[in-house]
Amino acid sequence: MSKIREAFDGKKAFIPFITCGDPDLETTGKAVRAMVEAGADLIELGIPFSDPTAEGPVIQGANLRALSGGVTTDKIFDFVRDLRKDVSIPMVFMTYANVVFSYDAEKFISTCSEVGIDGLILPDLPFEEKEEFLPLCKKYDVDLISLIAPTSENRIAMIAKEADGFIYVVSSLGVTGTRSEIKTDLASIVQVIRENTDVPCAIGFGISTPEQAAKMAGISDGAIVGSAIIKLLAKYGKEAAPYIGEYVKSMKDACNSGTVLV
Repeated sequence: MSKIREAFDGKKAFIPFITCGDPDLETTGKAVRAMVEAGADLIELGIPFSDPTAEGPVIQGANLRALSGGVTTDKIFDFVRDLRKDVSIPMVFMTYANVVFSYDAEKFISTCSEVGIDGLILPDLPFEEKEEFLPLCKKYDVDLISLIAPTSENRIAMIAKEADGFIYVVSSLGVTGTRSEIKTDLASIVQVIRENTDVPCAIGFGISTPEQAAKMAGISDGAIVGSAIIKLLAKYGKEAAPYIGEYVKSMKDACNSGTVLV
């Protein structure tokens, strides 16, 4: 069993996302450790990019703040090395294909393996073009995470059959951001996934409340949340870690119980 699969073993996983370097890497480190202490099962670390096409204004803002603060891919690799001194749960990078290409794909993926990154999410990488990176990911034992969206339709089974680590199910069309209601028929998407693979799937995009987390974890194997955490960073800045920890605990508890905690 891969380390990522272990995050889902016998439980519903809660997966928080954070942009590295927003507002600085020291704050990111404090927030990650607070999330781990609060029960996060897997951490999604965003590598900032100047044109994050999948992101809404909240995470776009985090990317710009991080880049203007001088964060680089090399600094993030060093940051992960430091995190791994005391953080043992799985961690994955979420970034864009251009970031990997510009760094040199083999150097990037081999360094991921060296520092302790377990997987890679590239939302701008079409399924049909994953061979650009998949052989390198296999070589260095880094799971290339597949995304399935409402528009995937007749490709869901095909993507699921070839998935590694976990499957990121995109809850709705458009970019990331909190939503008051998620109307996509996610249960039918998850059913097709489960008919074709035993790789776990978690739902992301638009989840922000314990009610939504409980519902999404009830449908799938876990819930992914990003924008709501980035909003706490934007609000509290360098003092955000305890607020993020409190929020993550409420979301993890909701995933665990399948009920809403008031």
